[in-house]
Amino acid sequence: MALDSVVGENSIVFLKSEQFFDWARGRSLWYMAFGIACCSLEGLIAAAGPRFDFDRHGIFYRGVPRHSDVMIVAGTVNRKMAVIVKRLYEMMPEPRYVISMGACANAGGPFREYPNVVTGVDKIIPVDIYIPGCPPRPESVQYGFLQLRKKINDEAKARLDK
Repeated sequence: MALDSVVGENSIVFLKSEQFFDWARGRSLWYMAFGIACCSLEGLIAAAGPRFDFDRHGIFYRGVPRHSDVMIVAGTVNRKMAVIVKRLYEMMPEPRYVISMGACANAGGPFREYPNVVTGVDKIIPVDIYIPGCPPRPESVQYGFLQLRKKINDEAKARLDK
C-alpha cells in the first residue's frame, strides 16, 4: 500500500475507504490463542513478552473469539477438542485467519499415531500460516505474523486490481 511509503509532514494521501480499512487490518491483528500444550507457553507467550514485544508490530491478544481476527492453534488437537476449535473459529468475524503453530498442530507431532489425535488442524478449519518447530521459537512466531500481514496486503491488492 502507498501509506507505508509516504514520508513527510506535508503529505496528503487520498484513499478509498476500502484501501484504508485493508491497510489498518494488516497492521492491527488481534489474536485469540488456543494454546493446548507446550507450544503456547514456550513459543507464543515468549513472543508476546517484553523481549520480543508483539505490541510494536500491532499484534494484540484478545481472549474473546468475537473480537479476534486471528486464531492461533498451538498444541495437540484431539477429536474432542476439534469440535471446540471449529466452534470458536465459526464465532470469529470475517475476515478471519488461522495460524497453526508447532509440530502437533501442523501434523499431529509425536502423538500422531494415537487414534484420537487429529493429524493437522487443517483437517478441521482452513489454515493460512504454518509455523514449524517443537516448540517454535518466538522469532518464528513473529515471522509467521509478518507473513500473515503480507498475505493480508496481497489479498487487498488483488481485490483492488479487480
